[in-house]
Amino acid sequence: MSDRAAQLKGIRVWLACFVVCLVLSGATAFPLVHELRWTEDVLRSLSVPEHLPALTDWITRVRQGLDTADTDYPFLLYGTDWLAFAHLVIAVAFYGPYRDPVRNIWVVEFGMIACVGIIPLALICGPIRQIPFWWSVIDMSFGVFGIVPLYVVRQRIKRLEALTAPTTAPAPVA
Repeated sequence: MSDRAAQLKGIRVWLACFVVCLVLSGATAFPLVHELRWTEDVLRSLSVPEHLPALTDWITRVRQGLDTADTDYPFLLYGTDWLAFAHLVIAVAFYGPYRDPVRNIWVVEFGMIACVGIIPLALICGPIRQIPFWWSVIDMSFGVFGIVPLYVVRQRIKRLEALTAPTTAPAPVA
């Protein structure tokens, strides 16, 4: 396998993994009410409340809030549907670098900027929305873990670009 083919294959594998995680992250935003009930049941069955009561209390509080919103104000959950949709749309954008990485490196760089942007969002909006700091740290970890594969992809695209760059021949001597 040539260096170019190896770089292209590596880029595509990393992008596919990133897109799968992005799609899964988005898809889980649709059934939040049911997921929280399931999560609460699983935590109880694993005796988590005895070891991490703050986590269990937070999950219970969020589940109760979602139950109330779902019963009394279901239109509020429409916002999480849009969140899920945004994840799916962003995932589709990564088809560009999958198809032509060098020409579409900007999509990868845009994704990296979005990952960095998660941190100030969590630090600013978390306290405003009364989110526990430790939960904001979990949210920020998505940006940290998300930027890693994108950084690897960007580096590989730069190597691919160097491999495919036209070489300039010396001018003929007259």
